This record gives sequence, structure tokens and C-alpha cells, in this order.
Amino acid sequence: MNILLIGSGGREHALAWSLSASPLCDRLFIAPGNPGTAQHGTNVVLDVTDHEAVIGFCRTTGIEFVVVGPEGPLVTGLVDDLKGAGIKAFGPDKAAAQLEGSKAFTKDLCAEFAIPTAAYRRFTDAETAKTYIRHYGVPIVVKADGLAAGKGVVVASSFEEAEEAVDMMLGGGFGTAGAEVVIEAFLEGEEASFFALCDGTTALPFGTAQDHKRVGDGDEGPNTGGMGAYSPAAVLTPELQARVMREIIEPTLAGMRARGTPYAGILYAGLMLTDKGPQLIEYNARFGDPETQVLLPRLKSDLVTALLAASDGVLGTISLQWSDEAALTVVMAAKGYPGPFEKGSEIRGIAEAEAMSDVLVFHAGTRQDGARILANGGRVLNVTAMGRTITEAQQRAYDAVAKIDWAEGFCRGDIGWRAVERERS
Repeated sequence: MNILLIGSGGREHALAWSLSASPLCDRLFIAPGNPGTAQHGTNVVLDVTDHEAVIGFCRTTGIEFVVVGPEGPLVTGLVDDLKGAGIKAFGPDKAAAQLEGSKAFTKDLCAEFAIPTAAYRRFTDAETAKTYIRHYGVPIVVKADGLAAGKGVVVASSFEEAEEAVDMMLGGGFGTAGAEVVIEAFLEGEEASFFALCDGTTALPFGTAQDHKRVGDGDEGPNTGGMGAYSPAAVLTPELQARVMREIIEPTLAGMRARGTPYAGILYAGLMLTDKGPQLIEYNARFGDPETQVLLPRLKSDLVTALLAASDGVLGTISLQWSDEAALTVVMAAKGYPGPFEKGSEIRGIAEAEAMSDVLVFHAGTRQDGARILANGGRVLNVTAMGRTITEAQQRAYDAVAKIDWAEGFCRGDIGWRAVERERS
């Protein structure tokens, strides 16, 4: 079949790599894609915000299946419009994508269906929100309700910091995404990510991971879209994974069905593992980035078959097989990220890194200029390696990073440090 993949980041390069390997995939198109995705299919210039243009391309090119990578097109209803035009698509519809598109929606769902999460309140007025913060105390978490490119969360350790976050968000710092804020209790514990493939009724576990949000070593500095990740997350033991399915994922699917908004797609649960058990921090309605870059190299089953089963509502008829090996990815970013950064610098040595055994280099923010690869974003490359352990995968990934010649880039030097410490002990 002909498949169209929507997106242009490192997640989409990993998806393109996996989708193109399927015997079910005859031709793969990626809109708009990047130099990495072009290695596995055909990049196309297509305005993915123009749903009629996407539908028209599918009809003229004989596209039989569309996989939507980023959250933006999901929240604006691309899947609804594709299915309305008779084109099969993977991802939640607009109503179900509110699980990511609105933090308030998700918190209300948790309250209604007894899904464990932090206590919260919703506010549209800054002074009322500040009064609540002063009454509740710090530390406290302030979140923009809508999509804010992974940067709409402030964990405030002081009243001043919390009130500044409220003023910034409600004052338009994130546009309409901050028209409402959700203020949550601060949860203590270790964060981990759990993924489930869903068809509206059935959910299959789709791996675990831990990422590194802070820009600097030792988890210091501002939050980013993610500076690296590894899988599996040993902290999520089989017992805890079963509990997450029972207490969080399955009640969510049941609640969404009860509300008339069944969820079909990948469900990415950001968790805090507290002394009271796993609690939901937030949901993403799509594959994670950079988590996809460590999940898919470990997936032994055919990805297209799995995504089709989710779209067709027949997940109960398949099972998923995973490698016992670990995967770790290091994000190489442009100097200055997550603040202002320069574009256009040349990156050399990618081929040398990719020539290493058990190493993959996924492009995120790059563009091609003849034979040259240039930086074209904040997070630019994902250097991914496999190993028998996280320690081995970490060493291999950093050995590959050392092959890449990019003076204008940087990376953290401690991706996977928690898992390495666990393995040593």
C-alpha cells in the first residue's frame, strides 16, 4: 500500500525508517519530511494545515493509509477530515486528541473516572489564580491549558516564580494556549513514560522510556522538548506496568468511550512514580519525541500491521514482540537552544556515525544543500544506539556523537545516568 506520513522531525524520521521496512509498504511519502526521511521515502511539499490539500494529494497519489506524527494536525481534526473522505488514518480524532490539546480536559476526565493524578484547579483570571497559589503554597505547578510545544509547564519553587508564570501565560505568552491555566499540586517521585497502542476499546502496551527534559547535565537549566531518552525504563517494573494499565490506561479508554469520544491511536502517558503509586502527569496523543527514536528500534513486530490494527479496531487480534536490547538516543542541538540559536551551520560526519554497528542517526532539524547537511532547527539530530544494557547503549551512542563534526552544536553528556547508576548497583 501507499502510505503518507505527516511531519518533519526526529520522530518522523524514526517512523519513516520503521514504516518503510514493512512488507505492506509499497511507497512511502512524507510531508514535509527532512533529509533523513528522504532516505526511506519521497518528501513532498504539502501544507498539512490545509486538510483539503492533504486529501487531494492522497487521492491523486493513491494513498491508502495516513500516519499523523505531530500533535498539531491531530488537534485540528486532520484524522476526522481524512476519514470523512474515505481515507484510512492513524491517530485520534479531534475530540479524542483533547487529551493532549487541553490539560483541563484531561484533568476533568481524571476526576470523573478516578484516574490517579495531582490535585488541581483551573483559572482564567490571574488574580484568582495568584490568590489560590498563595493559599496553597509552593512548590506548585503552573501549566498552560493548550499546546505550547512542550514548554507550557513551570514547576515553581517560589511564589514569585509561580505568579510570574501565571502572568506570562494568561498575559498571552503562549497565545491562545495560555488563555486558561491549570494549577496542580507538586508530585514527588521519578518520572517515566508509558506508551499504549489503542483502538478505542483495546489497549496494548507499547513500551516504556525515560527522557531528559532539562537542557544541561545533571538535569539543570530550562525545560526543552527533550535532550535524550532511553528504553526500556527499568523503574517501570512489570508489576508497575500492569498497575498503570489497570489504574490509568484502561480507565481512560473506558472514560473516553463513556463520553462518546473513543480514543484510537498511540497514548503516551507521562507518569510520576510516587510513594502512593503511579500518577498521571499528562497525556500526549501521539508518539513521543525523542522517545520514538528509542522505542521503534526495539520493536520486532511490523509497525504497519500494528497501526492498521489500531485504526481498524482489531488490536485484540495481534500481539507485539520486543527486543531484549536497550536503546539510548542523544539529542544534538544548536548552541543557544532552547533560547535563540543560529541556523545554517554545516554538519559533517553523520555517515561515519551511521557506519558504526548498532547506531542510527535520526534527523530532526536539518535541511539539505546539495551534498551538505545544514542545521535548521533547535534540536537537530538524534544519535541512537542499541546495546545489551543501557550502559552499553550509552557508550556506543556517545562514541557515535564523537564522529559528528559540528562546532555549532552541543549535547548533554549524561543521557541515561539514572539507568546506568541502577545497572552499576
